[in-house]
Amino acid sequence: MVLDTNSTVPIYIQIAEWIENEILEGQLKVDDKVYSQYKLADMFTINPATAAKGLNLLYEENVLYNKRGLGKFVSQDAMAIILEKRKNQKLKGLLEEAVLEAARLQVNDEELVEMLLQLIKTNKGE
Repeated sequence: MVLDTNSTVPIYIQIAEWIENEILEGQLKVDDKVYSQYKLADMFTINPATAAKGLNLLYEENVLYNKRGLGKFVSQDAMAIILEKRKNQKLKGLLEEAVLEAARLQVNDEELVEMLLQLIKTNKGE
């Protein structure tokens, strides 16, 4: 992954989302040790404090837990926490934006639902 330094999304949040993606994709599993702030800083050429901020965000959300002196590890509930957060924040936000744009374009409900169903079919390879 390459961080987007031109993005409005802060680097530490991009780091946190990258770790979340690693968990969602099964690269990091329950009780796996997560990269240290120094390893992340080296991987992404960022300040270790920025990497630590991303790790701490996930710790505060209970996605990660601390083992004193050993680092941060993936929590038992990490997957459920990430799925719920992304569904309620990111996905809901995208859908709200789509609904508002449809209203501006005078797309009726049936047409919008049909467009969504078509996208679902396309992404499933149907």
